Amino acid sequence: MKVLSREKLPFALILVAGIAAPFLVPDYSNEIAVLWLMILFASTWDILGGQMGYNSLGNIFFFGAGMYICAVVQIGLYYDVGMYTSGARTTHIVFSVAQYFTGFAVGTVVAGIGCAILAIAAGWIVFGLRGPYFAIGTLGLAIAAAELISSWEWVGAAAGISMPVFPGDPHAQKLFFYFLLFALTFLLLLFLKWLYSTNFGLALNAIRDDEEKAEAMGLHTRRYKRTAWAISAVFLGISGAIFANMTGFIEPRDIAFPTTTFNIFMVIMVLLGGKGTFWGPVIGAVVFHTIKEVTWTYFLGWQFVTLGLLIVVTIVYFQQGIAGWALEKYPRWFGVRREPKTEQEAARDIPLGLAPRVEGAE
Repeated sequence: MKVLSREKLPFALILVAGIAAPFLVPDYSNEIAVLWLMILFASTWDILGGQMGYNSLGNIFFFGAGMYICAVVQIGLYYDVGMYTSGARTTHIVFSVAQYFTGFAVGTVVAGIGCAILAIAAGWIVFGLRGPYFAIGTLGLAIAAAELISSWEWVGAAAGISMPVFPGDPHAQKLFFYFLLFALTFLLLLFLKWLYSTNFGLALNAIRDDEEKAEAMGLHTRRYKRTAWAISAVFLGISGAIFANMTGFIEPRDIAFPTTTFNIFMVIMVLLGGKGTFWGPVIGAVVFHTIKEVTWTYFLGWQFVTLGLLIVVTIVYFQQGIAGWALEKYPRWFGVRREPKTEQEAARDIPLGLAPRVEGAE
């Protein structure tokens, strides 16, 4: 029997674990569904922050934009959006099964496409910035979006939007959205594994290593940067559409554009797992989400203290992340073979005073 290769085995394990989890631990299916979302957050952030070296603080913009685009399309296909979101509405609106799933499917697709367009449009502006200016510029984009939506009455303003009710029992709803988030995240991992092995992945790394030299060699860096951001935006927009229907309610500041929670979590998870590595964001998301859920459940009130300590420990002792540390410490686990050291290299590693005396040496 043919054994799975080293590269395919992790994907097989993720596939088995993802399918079995809601049946083995049904009481935690929502928490595990959010774990897949966290992995998606970390992996999409690493496309720019790790592979390309552009630390974005505004990726949450596409998550929230996907929510609102899906909601507008999902509702607007059958009812007037302004009337649906109006606080003065007294009639109860019910979506049929066909209306719900048709609207949800169309809204999710439009959310992904719409977020890609927004990424390309915003990229013309923000990619003129570099370093901390780029990070602050993208953060401003997310904050501005939250404030704009908060004052836009047509989409519910600060009061938010109640999404159409899922036409099924709660258990079916849980499984439906769980498998959607799992499938989307698994598809993203497969796509990124392929993408990083192409010339596009090499171009992203070239931009990270030295953008001026990459441009001098004829690389259209602006085009690659906008495309990479658009790829992140597509998956974030679709995940936002799914999450909006999963929660059943969206509002601008704390759910759609949470710049102080989900937005910061993206960065922390990548730094914890290993920036610029494929499995680092996945590892970081699993560790971070587990710690977050444990502290939120058993140490409520100390959760942000714990997360703060986690950030400090990561930055001070694991600057290369868990994956980077493991690669350096145990290279054989990753199929990396180190060349044997020469006599001169070995001598440099021997503490002073313990080196053997060479005959004839002064």
